[in-house]
Amino acid sequence: MALNQINGGMSGQMAQEQAPETGPAPLDYTPEIARATAALYEKVAGVIPKFEWAAYAPTIHAINTLKKERGAVILGHSYMTPEIYHCVADYTGDSLMLARKAAEADADIIVQAGVHFMAETSKILCPDKTVLIPDTRAGCSLAESITGADVVKLKEKYPGVPVVTYVNTSAEVKAECDICCTSSNAVQVVESLNAPRVILLPDEFLAKNVATMTDVEIITWAGRCEVHEKFTVEDIEELRGANPGIEVLTHPECPPDVMAASDFAGSTSDMSNYVKQRQPKNVVLITECSMSDNVAVENPDVDFIRPCNLCPHMKRITLDNILHALQTMTHEVVIDPEIAARARIAVQRMIDLPAPAAAGPKFRTKQPAAHVTLVA
Repeated sequence: MALNQINGGMSGQMAQEQAPETGPAPLDYTPEIARATAALYEKVAGVIPKFEWAAYAPTIHAINTLKKERGAVILGHSYMTPEIYHCVADYTGDSLMLARKAAEADADIIVQAGVHFMAETSKILCPDKTVLIPDTRAGCSLAESITGADVVKLKEKYPGVPVVTYVNTSAEVKAECDICCTSSNAVQVVESLNAPRVILLPDEFLAKNVATMTDVEIITWAGRCEVHEKFTVEDIEELRGANPGIEVLTHPECPPDVMAASDFAGSTSDMSNYVKQRQPKNVVLITECSMSDNVAVENPDVDFIRPCNLCPHMKRITLDNILHALQTMTHEVVIDPEIAARARIAVQRMIDLPAPAAAGPKFRTKQPAAHVTLVA
């Protein structure tokens, strides 16, 4: 069980099981709020129907007003819904981008519109800031697949082999590792260690997909993302059959055969940049489906086909509980100082690496998976 705490008294697992508090009462959609939020609605009109905006706008306005009063910033992950991502988040992007922004944020309060490992990462990088997560149940199947004790046993089994952990892990797991990575820099991180073999945790599929890009021997863990593991080659074949000429972009947490059946593979930021730069006529993003809405806002001439695999944890973050978090200053993320100090070394090593080159190598498609050593 993780040693991190939320609200000063509960372990991470217990906190995730806690029922959420009652959110704020519905607010009225007044002419004043309509005027104040008009520019925001113009931005998202292509993905949010007008009749829905009347329900969102009062809370959006309240959040944007209160965060200024509190001196707070909101970090919005790419899998947030558009009314959060485009209308209240101050910084947006994938987990690497949000980690960098957390470290740079000139604010006393950070509200994490994402899942608990992201909030922990913000707290690890910003120990003197107040970090809030709006719903303590916003977990992650990858983070829950491995513990710090598991990593200790792996290090005993493979002495001297450096350990890379995906940021989708708890603070106690990060504390046992040498360096963190995200899907956008995993290959870079693995090769930065200059070792013949590396332990890469905990995502089995990410590890297998990284192995196609490097000569480094990869040892990995049997963890999977409950969203990305659901995609199949048959899904892609059906999408191509129904949408001739469609370009298929896939996240590297997907199975290797799905990657092989795709046209492009990369992190959420890589996929977003691909669409912005290439402007494909028709595209499908094989990842959590809210991302398509968020990328579509900035690419109105691209037709997005949306197979909808939702992350149940990401969807626990709503406008109402973001507002509630700011009103009540809950739930504060607190990490054992000794765990945080050790985890900070691994996260900071990742942050200190040069940003991945936009023109650098991406994950390979159209080829079979590479061999890895899988430890269950």
